[in-house]
Amino acid sequence: MAEIINLNRARKTRAKVEDKTRAAANRAAHGRTKDQKQSADKDRDRAARQLDGHKLDD
Repeated sequence: MAEIINLNRARKTRAKVEDKTRAAANRAAHGRTKDQKQSADKDRDRAARQLDGHKLDD
């Protein structure tokens, strides 16, 4: 027979896990210095320009 669980506790546990993963993602995205953010922006722009330069004309 299946094990009986408390649905409220299961829901709250799942919510805590989701909150922790969201917090970790936010720390990674926002926990950078200004120089790191600018460097990432420059790298992204450089990659976009390079990709656009390799496109063939229609």
